[in-house]
Amino acid sequence: MDLLLALAPIVIILVLMAGYRWGAARAGPAGWSAAVLIAILRFGGTLEMLAYAQVKALLLTLDVLYIVWMAYLLFKVAEQAGAVEGISRALRRLTEDRGMQALLVGWCFSSFLQGVGGYGVPVAVIAPLLIGLGFAPLTAVVIPSVGHSWSVTFGSLGASFQALIAASGLPGEALAPPTALMLGLGGLLCGFLVAYIAGGVSAVHTLWLPILILGTGMGAAQYGLATSGAWSLGGTGAGLAGLGLGFVLARRYRGDVQGWVHGETGTQVDREPGTVDQMDRQENRIGLQGGNETLLVLSGYLILVALTLVFQLIPAVEEFVGRVKIVVQFPEISTRLGYVTPAGTGRTINVFGHAGASLLYSSVLAYWIYLRAGRYQEGAGRRILSSTLKGVVPSSLGIVAMVSMAVIMAHAGMTETLARGLASSVGAAYPVVSPFIGALGAFMTGSNTNSNAVFAILQLRTAELLHLSVPVILAAQTSGAAMAAMLSPTKIVVGASTAGLAGQEGPVLRTLLPYGGLLVLLVSAVAWILTR
Repeated sequence: MDLLLALAPIVIILVLMAGYRWGAARAGPAGWSAAVLIAILRFGGTLEMLAYAQVKALLLTLDVLYIVWMAYLLFKVAEQAGAVEGISRALRRLTEDRGMQALLVGWCFSSFLQGVGGYGVPVAVIAPLLIGLGFAPLTAVVIPSVGHSWSVTFGSLGASFQALIAASGLPGEALAPPTALMLGLGGLLCGFLVAYIAGGVSAVHTLWLPILILGTGMGAAQYGLATSGAWSLGGTGAGLAGLGLGFVLARRYRGDVQGWVHGETGTQVDREPGTVDQMDRQENRIGLQGGNETLLVLSGYLILVALTLVFQLIPAVEEFVGRVKIVVQFPEISTRLGYVTPAGTGRTINVFGHAGASLLYSSVLAYWIYLRAGRYQEGAGRRILSSTLKGVVPSSLGIVAMVSMAVIMAHAGMTETLARGLASSVGAAYPVVSPFIGALGAFMTGSNTNSNAVFAILQLRTAELLHLSVPVILAAQTSGAAMAAMLSPTKIVVGASTAGLAGQEGPVLRTLLPYGGLLVLLVSAVAWILTR
């Protein structure tokens, strides 16, 4: 009964969003209400526990919304300057093949962005770019969601992997090889899935060789960096390797200029032979000056990448921007049934060194660059701010409810009940289940890091009891969490908000479910093989 009740809020969210197509702003409060009632009536939740959990949730929400708001602002700054359209044209000149465009932008570039930033930035940044290339909004959200998932654990400069090390107490040198292997194989599958999402079976048939080359190159780069101790650069290095290989391969796979997808429904548009070249020549005549123009339209995102690397790789700069932090200390909290949440700090908000702050700085600098270049019409600043506010408010409501539900479930012991129920029911088949426990944590919190912090000890102790390889089980934990993070309602809201799909998160979740499930199943299969 406890297991079923603990599962109820998640089922409610899934049914309402995937089954009835509710948006997160409607489904989130329903799941939160169910979590509160079940926590009080069945799991011994107290008003004090609920109050502290809600404050923690607000800190987590602020951490997420800081990124959502600023990512949307950067997009609007670029959009008003015509930069998004310019990036789309530049990519079409590089290759007209829809699958190759998806691989370059939605797989390689999103993996790189996850490496240097993470926290929802890849989907928030990539989705508008794909829409500019002519992909339907739903497809534009799904592609980077799938494409960057394999890069999550070693992304954000290895934040999730560091959390796994800290929670388990095992050295990174022992955990890195099985983790990098699982994620590398998952990354290869991500490439095939991205091609399939972009162009169906025909795209996979056409692009299987570049997918193998890109996947092998990125996987090898991540494995080499992670196993040599440089796991903080695993995601970044993998993304750079993919981009380098991708630009070379794009010259070979330029695509058919007579057909490309555009618009809201992804319908096919026929174009006359030579149209692309003629359009490019015309664009160059009216001021698009090749490489200089490409640098201009990319300036906002190039600044973002540069600032992120500077903040995280130069200790003096990192220390300077990290001087102002929001830190709240919470006491030990227990339910009436004795489930204890240890004392500690909630989510620390690095006000000026946060990923959201990097997006804000990039927005301001990009606005100045575009303004000096004469890319804005009168009233652009006002339009940027008003459209940003209009775009982020609906998604923000959904994020508040979803995060609050997850934190309440964790503090009431509902999340651990789910994990222990899964573990105790399978016995020797635990390696198959282990990635799904990690996936559960990522779905609940929207974070691979949080999932590792919550479930690493449970996974470690269960592996020891069952005499299984602890490094492999912990690798399955973090790899399953990485692959499933894209299914978290909070992550979906982030992507939907910048793609103009606020309130339509349900269809996005329903579309992502089979892809996320397939990736977690792959991790399960690898974990099973490695523990035999």
